[in-house]
Amino acid sequence: MKDVVVKKIEEIGAYEGPHEIPGIRFRHAREPLGVSAWGMNVLELDAGCSGYPEHDHVEDGQEELYVVLRGSVVLQAGGEERVLAQGDMARVGPSVKRKLVTRELGTTVLALGATPGKAFVPSKLG
Repeated sequence: MKDVVVKKIEEIGAYEGPHEIPGIRFRHAREPLGVSAWGMNVLELDAGCSGYPEHDHVEDGQEELYVVLRGSVVLQAGGEERVLAQGDMARVGPSVKRKLVTRELGTTVLALGATPGKAFVPSKLG
C-alpha cells in the first residue's frame, strides 16, 4: 500500500448484501485507504432514516467517534438524544448503546472505531 492514498467518498463502494439497510449507504473505508490502526466507515443516511441498528461494543471494548461531514443526525446514546450538525464530533464508549437517526435532513458521518490499548482487529463489519 502506498504511503499516501486519496479517495473520494463516492469511489468507495457501498455495502450490498443480505444485511443492507434501506436508506443507508455503508461504505467500509478502512481497507480501500490502507488504514490498519482503526476501523473506519462512511455512513450516508437519507432523510427520515431510522434503520441504523442500535448497538454497543461491550464484547470487543471498542469506542467509536462519529464526525458529521454533511447534514445533521440524531445520536441516541445513554438514554439521551443529541443533535449533531456538520462539524460536530461525538465519542461513544464501548458499553453505551447507540443509534443514529435522521429527521428532515440526510447526513454523511465518518465513524472511527478502535479498542484502547489493543491492536486493531477488523470486525466483519469493517
